[in-house]
Amino acid sequence: MSKTAKFVLTLAMLGLCSAPALAHPGHGIPDTLAHGFVHPLGGIDHVLAMISVGVLAFAMGGRAVWALPIAFIAMMTAGGALGASAVNMPALEQSIATSVVVLGIMVVFAARVPLSVGVALAGLFAVFHGVAHGLAGTIDGQLSLQYFAGFLLATGVLLGAGTALGGAFSISTKCHGFQRGAGLAVGLTGLMILVS
Repeated sequence: MSKTAKFVLTLAMLGLCSAPALAHPGHGIPDTLAHGFVHPLGGIDHVLAMISVGVLAFAMGGRAVWALPIAFIAMMTAGGALGASAVNMPALEQSIATSVVVLGIMVVFAARVPLSVGVALAGLFAVFHGVAHGLAGTIDGQLSLQYFAGFLLATGVLLGAGTALGGAFSISTKCHGFQRGAGLAVGLTGLMILVS
């Protein structure tokens, strides 16, 4: 078995063994910055989406390196405010899972879409993730600003990690196989979440 196949298999198995995202209502989230920071890390769908946006930002290059992460954080903030206002989107879980599938496919092909398309997709997907976090960060009808700041900080860290990973994938043509394998694993994980 090739190294790429082993890598893809490992990522797929991690996806199968992961718990569902805990960035959704009903989990009794305390009002702390630390808990807000850890919260997105508890859901594989959120982690994969944010890292994938960073990988794509690097793959697109130029202004996309900063524009996609900024768009994601800005629209996640807007989505978080919607969620905190108790605006619940229909099919929210399916929309989040679909974002993971689409981002995984884009990573597989190192999609070099126009900057406006990349920013629009990153922003749209961020709204879904933000609403889920906003719903979870509201305690007794009140938004926890510390929790909110924590999940935005974690988002920035994950986007930065994804951008760094995109840079690592670009080092040599051998790494392109790892990027395709990672994108495939992301897409398959999103598909498993979508159908579960």
